[in-house]
Amino acid sequence: MTLRRVFTAAFALALLVAVARAEEPQEDPKGGLFINLTTDDTWAAAKAIMFAHERVLKNGYAPVTIWLNVRGVYLADKNRASHVHGLMRADDASIHDMLAAFIADGGTVIACQACAKAAGLGEGDLLDGVVMGSEELVLGLLFDPNVKTLSW
Repeated sequence: MTLRRVFTAAFALALLVAVARAEEPQEDPKGGLFINLTTDDTWAAAKAIMFAHERVLKNGYAPVTIWLNVRGVYLADKNRASHVHGLMRADDASIHDMLAAFIADGGTVIACQACAKAAGLGEGDLLDGVVMGSEELVLGLLFDPNVKTLSW
């Protein structure tokens, strides 16, 4: 076999491999975000929720999760006032409104089970759509290699 035929065969094989790989389904390179929200300060919380919803979820990243823990669990208490301090929202949406819109658009809000218990909150006290956390749920998201973590 001549050197020219070897190069031609190698080129043809490389071309076939490239075409085959191009036809394979590609993974979504975006991945997701897990926000660890530990405060019930409504200004900071509004910033975190807005970032998760408007900048991450609406730009196609998935899954996008907000984990309410420590004092953050109070944000999901449907019996607690949820106004927004500062200039975060021009439409005067409350924290409850922001969480509900985030959930409606496909985001996940998890309340830390131990923190909710310490705060005297049960599942019936939480806003509709907020999930009571479990070890499996939180660790599954937290250690997903396609999910980044951000603390607020």
